[in-house]
Amino acid sequence: MKLASLKDGSRDGKLVVVNERLTYCTDASHIAPTLQAALDDWDHVAPKLQVLAESLSHDAVPTLRFHEHDALSPLPRAYQWADGSAYVNHVELVRKARRAKMPESFWTDPLMYQGGSDTFIAPRDPIKMRDEAYGIDMEGEIAVITGDVPMGVSAEEALSHVKLVLLVNDVSLRGLIPGELGKGFGFFQSKPSSAFSPVAVTPDELGEAWRNGKLHLPLHVDLNGQPFGRAEGGVDMTFDFGQLIAHAAKTRTLSAGTIIGSGTVSNKMGGGPGKSLADGGAGYSCIAELRVIETIENGEATTPFLKFGDTIRIEMLDGEGHSIFGAIEQTVQQAL
Repeated sequence: MKLASLKDGSRDGKLVVVNERLTYCTDASHIAPTLQAALDDWDHVAPKLQVLAESLSHDAVPTLRFHEHDALSPLPRAYQWADGSAYVNHVELVRKARRAKMPESFWTDPLMYQGGSDTFIAPRDPIKMRDEAYGIDMEGEIAVITGDVPMGVSAEEALSHVKLVLLVNDVSLRGLIPGELGKGFGFFQSKPSSAFSPVAVTPDELGEAWRNGKLHLPLHVDLNGQPFGRAEGGVDMTFDFGQLIAHAAKTRTLSAGTIIGSGTVSNKMGGGPGKSLADGGAGYSCIAELRVIETIENGEATTPFLKFGDTIRIEMLDGEGHSIFGAIEQTVQQAL
């Protein structure tokens, strides 16, 4: 089952069920007006949405053309957005860039921050920033949306609470991060609104690609129309989503509609740092990682962060080359 929230002038959009190929959709607002409303009563609502999805697949209900530009992020705002760093290779590299020591505990205890969730950017809307000097960067990630999760849930039990899977562009302002973290109190200004894929899907839609709490497909990240990253989601993921959810729920319950992110998808190569696609590697899901590699190999970073007018695209394809979640495609614009 694939779900989306269409722009309708409201904050939370209108819930629709989308067909497998993301070409048509049907209104689901008579079942649940919004995705959050569906998640709040998932056990009761999900079977009805599934029946609607099956009717859509048989052309048995009224349909509309599905245009990704008309979609908000599936949850246009959420009660909670907690982003992990499951790909510890990425954490290690980025900390090198900040000349920060990598604690050994990072390999055994997930790193996670609580991001702003009152506004998310629509997947085809621009990233608006006031100043390029902030060091604007994309971060291609995978995320899950949970139902209600009890405090102290085990990693094994946590996976049963995953209701939907989607993609993320966790926008980061690299120029602001060192100063903020230097205060010892975490991210705030350096982590503006994120964007999510046009469509969120139930895990069963992913087939064998979804197993052991990981999504085993390459994440396609393009910069200005050129391939930038094809990192494998199921490779070098130190902590699976069950472990991430359990970490978030260690001392609190999680409300339905909580979004848990994987952190930047990142692969090693030959046991060491990853390499660009041109050099036979899987590329990168953010610019910061490439800049670290440049610094290691050449003594300085030469690739700039995003400039006004740059366009990024984040997408994941199935085995037949079809888009699973739709594409996050955003141009960086100067905020006036």
